[in-house]
Amino acid sequence: MTAKEYVKIAYDALLDKKAHNIRIIDIKEISTVGDYMIVADGSNHNQIQAMCSMVEEKLAPTDIKLKNREGNAIGGWILLDYYDIIIHIFTEETRSFHEIK
Repeated sequence: MTAKEYVKIAYDALLDKKAHNIRIIDIKEISTVGDYMIVADGSNHNQIQAMCSMVEEKLAPTDIKLKNREGNAIGGWILLDYYDIIIHIFTEETRSFHEIK
């Protein structure tokens, strides 16, 4: 599978948990850390934890491997690093505070 196909799986997983303001950013021309960045937010800590769990569940049976997971729902931000794809999941409040479009 290609990075773009993995992005589609992650995007669908986020949509499944009613993620808001999902942005897919192609960073391969400007970054050496990955090809795509996905940014999304949810209404509360429980929702962003569910979003994170769904992404991990949907990507688990594929060949892509989770390199690192940082943050937690209580802190309002979770990062999933899948090498070529970096996923940021925020609460609406945290995303707004940091002015992440």
